[in-house]
Amino acid sequence: MKKIRMKNKKIFWALIAVVLVLLLSVGAFGIYAGFYYHADASVESACQSYGEVEVKTLSVGLAFLPERDTANGLIFYPGAKVEYIAYAPLMRSLAEQGVLCVLVDMPCNLALLDLDAAKDVPAQFPAVQNWYLGGHSLGGVCASIYLENADGYRGLILLASYIDRDLSSKPLSVLSIYGSEDGVLNREQYARKASNSPADRKEVILEGGCHAGFGYYGVQKGDGTPTIDTAQQIAETVREIVAFLAER
Repeated sequence: MKKIRMKNKKIFWALIAVVLVLLLSVGAFGIYAGFYYHADASVESACQSYGEVEVKTLSVGLAFLPERDTANGLIFYPGAKVEYIAYAPLMRSLAEQGVLCVLVDMPCNLALLDLDAAKDVPAQFPAVQNWYLGGHSLGGVCASIYLENADGYRGLILLASYIDRDLSSKPLSVLSIYGSEDGVLNREQYARKASNSPADRKEVILEGGCHAGFGYYGVQKGDGTPTIDTAQQIAETVREIVAFLAER
């Protein structure tokens, strides 16, 4: 009987230890996720409908709808720990150029928590013929992971990011853009993962651009010092994306 009691005590304390570890892990994650880059107040106007762009709220985030019919659509995954509306000016600018954009609001601002967030979006816009998936930083990495087992997309648009899975045999076109002053993007990893890309790949280096310059959320830790402002970096990015889509 004594041995049984001792065994039960060991099981009890083992369970307590497991519960404590789980609680500490949840707490640590809560603290980690609680600190994120907030979008600048200036982005609020970009989230409103006016001019040639209608902004519509979807279950996954915001849709930026061009006034005229369009054949091209882009679903965009935000960077890790960045409030998603920080990319609203970029999405709106693309919509003004005729690209329907869907900006995804990720759980806890982490695309890793919802890799297949794009799954049900294309069906909501049947008029769009050519769908592209894109993302910034970790958002782009997550977009590439999703595309490993997803069909129906014409291409992948990466902003300061890289392809994490082997997509070399996929019928995709890839546009990779990053700033010359980016201090966050792991260049070694970027070069190593280049072999995962399909043959149709275009790389653009924005002279003077930085890692955080694709959205309005301030200075990112570890980033380089840009020589162009965010507005210019976004304008150049829009020009490159629009040209890329027009060539396909």
